[in-house]
Amino acid sequence: MMASLGDFPAAAVLRAEDISRAKKYYADVVGLKPMDIPTSGSEGMFTAGDGTMVLIYERPGMPAPQNTTLGFSLPADQFDEVAADLRAKGVTFEDYDVPEIGLKTVSGIAEFEGTKAAWFKDSEGNIVNIVAM
Repeated sequence: MMASLGDFPAAAVLRAEDISRAKKYYADVVGLKPMDIPTSGSEGMFTAGDGTMVLIYERPGMPAPQNTTLGFSLPADQFDEVAADLRAKGVTFEDYDVPEIGLKTVSGIAEFEGTKAAWFKDSEGNIVNIVAM
């Protein structure tokens, strides 16, 4: 059987205006673990749960995307705890009201069909999502 991309690990790739600021944010606020690998200095590689990875590269002047660029799937019983920890570290969850897709946040949290979700902007303006699964 021929291998497909679904057989290999995947990594998110995010742009940063300031790589030093982004590295500090993803380590200290988000809680990702920096990988000890050689880089050019204008990038950083991090690990998250289940062997997932996040690469951040510096690209001054490139605007942040206006869509979700990184998402984290949380156990339902840990969503509130993680959201509270992020808030304690200065994260502000975005508020959305998009009736055409049934999305409305209250104090930054959307609830639908027993699921909770929230979105926030990182230090570089990228939109990050947490969702209880």
